[in-house]
Amino acid sequence: MTQPSAYRAQPSRRRWLATALPLAGAGLAIALLPTTTRAATPTPVEVWKDPNCGCCQDWVDHMQANGFAVKVHDTGNNAVRARLGLHQKLGSCHTALVGGYLIEGHVPASDVRKLLQQKPKALGLAVPGMPVGSPGMDGAVYGDRRDPYDVLLVAHDGSTRVFNSYNKKAST
Repeated sequence: MTQPSAYRAQPSRRRWLATALPLAGAGLAIALLPTTTRAATPTPVEVWKDPNCGCCQDWVDHMQANGFAVKVHDTGNNAVRARLGLHQKLGSCHTALVGGYLIEGHVPASDVRKLLQQKPKALGLAVPGMPVGSPGMDGAVYGDRRDPYDVLLVAHDGSTRVFNSYNKKAST
């Protein structure tokens, strides 16, 4: 006795399982991959800068190239710096907020990441002034010049300590 044609058009359960199980296994394998192999969501950063400052824009570009999603306010940074409680002597040309921390000046993205991983009790990081060779101050116009500078960890009471040092000449 032959089966009706409706039954013959459907694949057997065995054939269906042979096709479906490898696909399900591949999906499970992808789901179990470490999160470092998946696309990461960019870390949001909010920046206040002068609209005419090229080095500020270069720093924004540096942050974006290093996985940060930057929202820019071209309104200057003096008012926000004062509102956040950073002393003027630690000031620079732009101020940012990321993960609840203040970032003042040309702080390297790697130090911002380190800050976010360590989560110290602090106001944030600052690179006072505009040292040549720091991110945003390292364009072709500066040649190969690299001035030494420190990234400072700023405590809530305004005190500082060196978080990282760059371009220090080795003592002889």
